[in-house]
Amino acid sequence: MGSGPGTLLLTLYGIFTVGAASRSIVQLSTRFDEAPLAYLLSALAALVYAFITVALVRGGERARRAAFFCCCVELLGVLTVGTWTLAVPSAFPDATVWSDYGMGYLFIPVILPVTGLLWLRRSRRRSQRGHS
Repeated sequence: MGSGPGTLLLTLYGIFTVGAASRSIVQLSTRFDEAPLAYLLSALAALVYAFITVALVRGGERARRAAFFCCCVELLGVLTVGTWTLAVPSAFPDATVWSDYGMGYLFIPVILPVTGLLWLRRSRRRSQRGHS
């Protein structure tokens, strides 16, 4: 799973894990009272990114299924939070990683799970052909 284009996917998830975790740790520890929902959602995003990163590194069918599930959760989170931040901006006095569908991160947060799901699906087909 982590070879070829999967390496780029793994790298992006690793970068987003570190970035979202660092940002949320600072925000939660220094400014929690300003925007607790936004900062907790950024921490959740970091956890999801971390699970996907670990699953991609581990490889294997079980890890692929876990990564696929986490990518689905991630996509649902990005779409939900993205829509929520546009519909009720007052609920988010500060941005999250997933605000406005990841606009602050060049929309990578909405592109990443879609790409991840496609890659994981493709890698599953490839592994099934290899075992047939």
